[in-house]
Amino acid sequence: MSMANVVFPSPPAKAELDEAAIFTPRFDEHGLMPAIVVDAAGGEVLMVAYMNAQSLALTIASGEAHFWSRSRGEIWRKGETSGNVLRVVELRTDCDQDTLLVRAELTGDGVACHTGRRSCFYRAIAAPQAEGEPARLVFPAG
Repeated sequence: MSMANVVFPSPPAKAELDEAAIFTPRFDEHGLMPAIVVDAAGGEVLMVAYMNAQSLALTIASGEAHFWSRSRGEIWRKGETSGNVLRVVELRTDCDQDTLLVRAELTGDGVACHTGRRSCFYRAIAAPQAEGEPARLVFPAG
């Protein structure tokens, strides 16, 4: 399937979204929507990125996750340079069709984060130990 074959109709009235049978993604004022990427086998959250209409169409057409880089202002295919490609197993949307859930298989070294870790969510937020102190980031075991 080519990207030209992927069509995104205008969203229906909000009341109709909950039971709609046609995918009508609702992008924000910047033309983006968040995409939560989880491991298809274990459900671990690997990363969160953003998609625009073009990167979403590329993802649907190719079966590999493409995103919009807000910092670089361009589309990127996950794994293009690292070899850690996200092969899409399933795409889901929430009830408002303004957020995506990408269930994917991570290929290559099994690394999703640019830091070299499997997941971008490798730190936990710990409450301050004393009043007036900031919350701390900790590295949980596992």
